[in-house]
Amino acid sequence: MDLNALSIEELEKLRRNVEKAIVAKRARLRAEARKAAEEAARKFGYSLKDLLENERVSGKKPVKYRNPENPAQTWSGRGRMPAWMKTQIEKGRSREEFLA
Repeated sequence: MDLNALSIEELEKLRRNVEKAIVAKRARLRAEARKAAEEAARKFGYSLKDLLENERVSGKKPVKYRNPENPAQTWSGRGRMPAWMKTQIEKGRSREEFLA
């Protein structure tokens, strides 16, 4: 395409179309990336939401331990040990087995 042969109006229209195409392409790529991330998380027994919540800096202590039987059950390692972990440790398992 010879841009020099186009009028100002044609160039402006082309620019608008290119900008729209860029926005649409970014949205498609973002959706594809999210889908791939969700599938990868699911392979390991998590939801993408579970993984992202652990990364959030919201005053909550980061997750240090996770119940492999129920990944929604977590513990930062501070405060009282949760019942799910206490039960497993009493059965002979170690804390290290639950590291997130």
